[in-house]
Amino acid sequence: MTRPHPLIGITGNFGEKGCELAEGYYLSVVKAGGTPVAIPPHNDKEALVTLLETLDGIIFSGGSDINPLLLGEEPLPQLHSVCPQRDEPELFLAREAFHRQIPMLGICRGIQVMAAALGGKVWQDIYVQGEGAKIKHSQDMPRFAASHTVNLTEGSLLQNTFGGKQTLAVNSFHHQAVSDPGPHMQVSALSPDGIIEAVESSEHKALLGVQWHPECFILNGDQSMMAIFRWLISEARTFSQAKYIHDTSIILDSHCDTPMFFTDNSKENIQMFGSRSNKVLVDLPKMREGRLDASIMVAYLPQGERTEEAFKAATEKANRLLTQMDEIVQANNDRVGFAETSDDILRLKAQGKKAILRGIENGYAIGKDIGLLEEFKHRGIVYMTLCHNGDNDICDSARGNAEHNGLSPFGREVVLQMNRLGILVDLSHASEKSFYDALELSKVPIVCSHSSARALCDHPRNLTDDQMRALAKAGGVAQTTVYSGFLRKDGQATIIDAIEHLCHAAKIMGVEHVGLGTDFDGDGGVPGLADASEIINFTRHLLRRQFSEQDIRLIMGGNFLRLIDQYHNGIAI
Repeated sequence: MTRPHPLIGITGNFGEKGCELAEGYYLSVVKAGGTPVAIPPHNDKEALVTLLETLDGIIFSGGSDINPLLLGEEPLPQLHSVCPQRDEPELFLAREAFHRQIPMLGICRGIQVMAAALGGKVWQDIYVQGEGAKIKHSQDMPRFAASHTVNLTEGSLLQNTFGGKQTLAVNSFHHQAVSDPGPHMQVSALSPDGIIEAVESSEHKALLGVQWHPECFILNGDQSMMAIFRWLISEARTFSQAKYIHDTSIILDSHCDTPMFFTDNSKENIQMFGSRSNKVLVDLPKMREGRLDASIMVAYLPQGERTEEAFKAATEKANRLLTQMDEIVQANNDRVGFAETSDDILRLKAQGKKAILRGIENGYAIGKDIGLLEEFKHRGIVYMTLCHNGDNDICDSARGNAEHNGLSPFGREVVLQMNRLGILVDLSHASEKSFYDALELSKVPIVCSHSSARALCDHPRNLTDDQMRALAKAGGVAQTTVYSGFLRKDGQATIIDAIEHLCHAAKIMGVEHVGLGTDFDGDGGVPGLADASEIINFTRHLLRRQFSEQDIRLIMGGNFLRLIDQYHNGIAI
């Protein structure tokens, strides 16, 4: 269950007597409503990952300088003492916590650890590097006393945490500092001489680092810095609730194109999916980190020529991709299995395994041969997207030339045969006329496995409000996708845009008819929801929008699986 007092790990310092933890850290956590636990420095990575699975938040505490050799630099003469017992395990912890979306707070050395671990850079000495510090950053006055001010970035998380203040008076005990926050964080405070004093996530995640020591103020009865710890505990509670929902639900992504990256080298495909890969957005480690139970992987076929030879090649490619899915699942069968129903997924989940469901994107795979539908059904597909970017022999595409004025006569036969076989009819990519033709013809609900809202982004691939209403009335579902170009017309979309599209769809259709179909590995993915490891970040944002746990269980898998189960069991036919 969700912990009322979230468990917060705090990295311990290391001195002559072994692991040490200053009083201010754990007192601040307790006063903010959390349960602190010390993390002693050690390099047993398996044990550290096991610990991370239990934590709701983590604080990287202050301490000695980071060994510059670990950051690819030689030491400057100004380098102070380093602590080899801490450096490597804390850099590892920061990276692994980031992959798991665990809320993080970095303090003094901790902000530098976070930056270094996540692709940023650290100055070894602020007085000789860059333009050089111009004020005193290592005070001689008591630790609980403020010695200089920092300027908060307008509109930043940090500024909001402190009620809109523009400046803060802080204490200061450092000669190193973050010089570049890296690709995942942004500056949220500067000292008057331009030294970075705070960073936070640039991807709408629960990451915050400060260069000062806020935990010291409470030792003098000063509550002025408790806002930082209350922020951490609030985020940790939300994360704990998100974990509970994921642990007690089926979390499903209804569309990913990972098989696009498969090659003719089976060993390479197996390795790519079985380990954390830079080549794909969905693999087993990322599914585990994001607490994603199931992904519908599609055999995607770009629209090509419509000749007998081309149809044969398209069918062969679809079968080859499905066979490659067979190979990666079989080779990793200690961690993953195939599923066709929610019961299958629950069985796999109970065994500690992930689930792969199969689909086909583009009815081009069957050409003009309706008999191929039965063959693909025997191969385990749960849905087929009728078209892609271009008209085919089944229907008109949203990016086509309106060749058939909707469904073709052959397409009408295809829809009814899919109904009979129990294959979901997927209308993502279809033109509006094709959509309405299929909706009227189908004897059972249809789906849009990866489609967003046209009211928020005027793109022909997105659904109008009228389409959404009609789809919901017919019992279907629309799965918000996270391709940037379908979320906003200008600039880079983020997870916030994806949340807005889902909220709009839920408002128009009802929460029982919406879900998430990321289109990962098919150009889907935005900051904050960039790969399968970040799925739980989407749940975290749904909680922040005040969706109930039951609503989220439906959104994150229940709605789509309801239709899959109806088709599979023949209830809807």
